[in-house]
Amino acid sequence: MMGTTQRAKTLSFRMRIGLALVLAMLMLLGGRLFHVQALDPAGNAQQAVSDRLRSVELPGARGDILDVHGRVMATSVERYHIIADQPQVDSYTVRDPDTGLRVPITVEESAAQIAEILEIDRQEVLEAMTGDGTNRYSMIDRSVTPEIRQKVMELRVPGIFSEPQSERAYPAGPVAGSIIGFIGADGPLEGVEAAQDEALTGESGQRIYEVGADGVRIPTATYEEVPATDGQDVKLTIDQDLQWYAQEAIAQKTNQYNAQWGNATVVDLREGSEGEILAMADSETVDPAQPGQTDELFRRPLALTQPFEPGSGGKSITFAMALEEGVMEPEDHYTVPYRYTWNGQTIQNARSHSEYEMTAAGIYARSYNTGTVLIGNQIDEQTRYDYMRKVGIGDPIDIGLGIEGQSALRPPEEWDARQPLTTQFGQGYEMTVLHTVQMYQLLANDGVKTPLRIVDAYVDPDGTEHPVETESERIFSSHTSEEMLKLMEGVVEYGSARGAAIEGYRVGGKTGTAEAAGAQGGFDGYTVNFVGLAPLDDPQFLVSVTVHRPAGRFGDWDLTDTFRDIMSYTLSSYDVPPSGAESEAYDGFVGEKQDYPW
Repeated sequence: MMGTTQRAKTLSFRMRIGLALVLAMLMLLGGRLFHVQALDPAGNAQQAVSDRLRSVELPGARGDILDVHGRVMATSVERYHIIADQPQVDSYTVRDPDTGLRVPITVEESAAQIAEILEIDRQEVLEAMTGDGTNRYSMIDRSVTPEIRQKVMELRVPGIFSEPQSERAYPAGPVAGSIIGFIGADGPLEGVEAAQDEALTGESGQRIYEVGADGVRIPTATYEEVPATDGQDVKLTIDQDLQWYAQEAIAQKTNQYNAQWGNATVVDLREGSEGEILAMADSETVDPAQPGQTDELFRRPLALTQPFEPGSGGKSITFAMALEEGVMEPEDHYTVPYRYTWNGQTIQNARSHSEYEMTAAGIYARSYNTGTVLIGNQIDEQTRYDYMRKVGIGDPIDIGLGIEGQSALRPPEEWDARQPLTTQFGQGYEMTVLHTVQMYQLLANDGVKTPLRIVDAYVDPDGTEHPVETESERIFSSHTSEEMLKLMEGVVEYGSARGAAIEGYRVGGKTGTAEAAGAQGGFDGYTVNFVGLAPLDDPQFLVSVTVHRPAGRFGDWDLTDTFRDIMSYTLSSYDVPPSGAESEAYDGFVGEKQDYPW
């Protein structure tokens, strides 16, 4: 009896302890329930909603890049990634059209159907769809067209969805490729795409919604959307058709001479469009859709990246400053030797010739170094240096592509014994094609320097245009500009560029040939250049043609045919009629006789 009573007491004690523990737990749960439901219902409800909320970024559409006539040169196209949500991937049924019965479709069969549409390996698709069964974002295929995406989505395979993407397309291919630039995996890399990225890139929006435990959106729950803002279009000064024509022409000339590279640049001189670059064509150019297939040299515009000594093209600044300073007139007489020595330094002309009695205009037309120095030496070195800086020599040039063309010009106190002479005829300093073009642009434009540019306007999504404003600066007088045009006409009429003549138009220009510096020091090649203007009675366009390191012998290279082709195409494209105006070129020699050996 005692044993039984003792066991009963022990059991009763344990039951009381257990009951007390149960009551304590109930009190704790009740307190928590009271806190959740009575003291902080809103906070907990909000936390639950927050846990269910998902946010998706809505990217703004990237703006287009347009040519001067509004033709699309770069645009964004709609593409889709095909994604598998592995936990949701499963077999499903479809209705058989013949029997009306529902037929099961296995995951393996779904993978085979998707693989056939995407034209990729079936096993790769199956692996992406199943994997370890936990990946909520498994990539099946990237950047498929809307048509392909539609075919995949029509299968209605559970767990398969698409994600919209924006991909860049370049309808003109390699036309102006180095200007347009390209985009890599990390974003814009070169050209307008990179330099104007801020304008092209829109502002992202946001979509917020609630999902259930299965990750599927709850249709009747929270849904908010902040719309994205599309980027601006960037309208260039480039004429797509003219750019293509210039690329073809300079490629042919570069191949003809087996040169390292060539460039042809066309600039608008018409009133209201001064300084606009209509074409900046290289002998080889990058396809923005496949930049890796092009040599790195040609991925950026050569007119900006390749400085060189201008050679005789630099004589134009010497003659212009002599006119401006009043120390020379075009018909002034000079005795021009083949060789000339000054301060112990001897210079000579390209070809041996007798001593000639010439006009300043004739010296310019035949591009004689000795005569140029006879004229330039009438101006002190500091004044000459100041004029060179005014036209942009020695300063970087920026046209809106995010890179600057470089020019090197030392001040007079750092010149060696020859540079007081050589700088007068285009040696002893470096500049790019665009520096040369800028100099001739201001000589043709009444002596007024208007910055070169390649961006014409920014266009809002609603079509509102914001033109790019520029500030001009007078460098030379109208008189100097008018006289320089006549000197340039002599170059084409009887000087070093007779092949540049175009029937019905007054044409002027200047040739230039300079030694090219080698990688190991010294000179081991040449850079040949011709810049021409037309029509001289009212200059409308400027065309520059440059070829670097052509094969062959000095003096065998002629760029005037390429200039003539490009200028003729430009004049025709912009409906500039021939005026038939008479030449205003000055005589090149003193006296009646004008035909002397070179």
